[in-house]
Amino acid sequence: MLESKKISCTELTQSYIDEIEKSNGELNAYVKKTPEIALDTAKKVDKKISKGEKLSPLEGIPMTLKDNISTDGIETTCCSKILKGYVPIYDATVWDILKKQNAVLLGKTNMDEFAMGSSCETSCFGGAKNPHNINHVAGGSSGGAASAVGGNIAVYGLGSDTGGSIRQPASFCGVVGLKPTYGAVSRYGLIAYASSLDQIGPITTSVEDAAIVFDAISAYDKMDSTSRGRQGAATVDTLNNSIKGMKIGIAKEYIEGVRDDVREAVMNAAKVYESLGAEIVYFDLPVLKYALPVYYILACAEASSNLGRYDGIRYGFKAEHYDDVNDMVKKTRSEGFGDEVKRRILLGTYVLSSGYYDAYYKKAQNLRGTIVNAFKEAFTKCSVILAPTVPMTAFENGNAISDPVETYLTDICTVPVNICGLPAVSVPCGFNAKGMPIGMQLIGDSFSEATILNVAHQYETAVPEAFKASDFGVKL
Repeated sequence: MLESKKISCTELTQSYIDEIEKSNGELNAYVKKTPEIALDTAKKVDKKISKGEKLSPLEGIPMTLKDNISTDGIETTCCSKILKGYVPIYDATVWDILKKQNAVLLGKTNMDEFAMGSSCETSCFGGAKNPHNINHVAGGSSGGAASAVGGNIAVYGLGSDTGGSIRQPASFCGVVGLKPTYGAVSRYGLIAYASSLDQIGPITTSVEDAAIVFDAISAYDKMDSTSRGRQGAATVDTLNNSIKGMKIGIAKEYIEGVRDDVREAVMNAAKVYESLGAEIVYFDLPVLKYALPVYYILACAEASSNLGRYDGIRYGFKAEHYDDVNDMVKKTRSEGFGDEVKRRILLGTYVLSSGYYDAYYKKAQNLRGTIVNAFKEAFTKCSVILAPTVPMTAFENGNAISDPVETYLTDICTVPVNICGLPAVSVPCGFNAKGMPIGMQLIGDSFSEATILNVAHQYETAVPEAFKASDFGVKL
């Protein structure tokens, strides 16, 4: 539309800004809006169009960033009281890449505090709402991005995935969420939760869009010692490859214990793949039962270390009344962090402490290796693993706060991917009786984003009705 001049970039951007003003009060997807920056970028794009210059794939497209991705000159809080008022002096690599392509930043999106949560309700700004039913959560931790994209008040958003934080809200909000291979996308400028698990990725309304965004941001970055960039050609060029004869695996443990409507939707998707010529193979993956405890021990241990820097001295919130330096640090952290963050810091500090390190942290690291090897073995039997993204659909607001341990169990299908550093994409695969979206995930071997996106795209093409939009948002 931009290149054919059916609409100007300024008009496009203004339509999203207007819709954000109209819908964000209900959705609470955005915690920081940047209309001036968006319109300034739109004017640059319009100048290029008027000169007949070719646009890059993401140029002039309105988008969002999760509030843990650093933005030079724009407040970045991780939706925590302890970082209110913090304005970074540098850009995260992913935003630097997109900014150079004239991506139109509409604002920063809501999230669970420091990305710790599965409902977006631990945010100090209150939780983001599900665009399919605002009485239900958007999911977490990238709930704001999923709500904004699902509610069409952003074309796409960047989130971060530590244990399912892109895929789970994508599943709840009926959109596409890609968690890339660890190292494929730079983490420089992503405020850390658990450094060996965190990964930035896109949330979009279609698989093709996810491929376009991934191709743009998956570049090697010398500022990130774990960065490797995308391996191979652009994934968007492989989206129409035949999957005839491909083996798609289903691990029995993935579909045990999930709700009946979710299991039925995933198994129906398997039948679609069979109709497209793929072969469904079933196998056992018993190590999955260790994934959740391994994840929470490792993630909380790394969080305990990473969050030690928030002391009231260097940046962010500082307690007003204190007796000495130790008292200031204690009161700053007590007042600045929310309950869920404190819970995970305490657990992480405990498993790293003398006398418990070997019993918990070391054992979890050893089991991590076992899980990695089990998935390597699984990929000798199939090219892609099909599984539910979450064992249920989006729950009602307030459930996560009343039972946090039960909420941890919603991560059971997503955390193995982060433990192993694998890529996975969540795509809609139906709706429950109440009209809430159901998501399935496709898991691939390391750096096989092209494969899983192609398999996802084949399903999207075959069953477009699974990708039904909500009633919110811009209608172009």
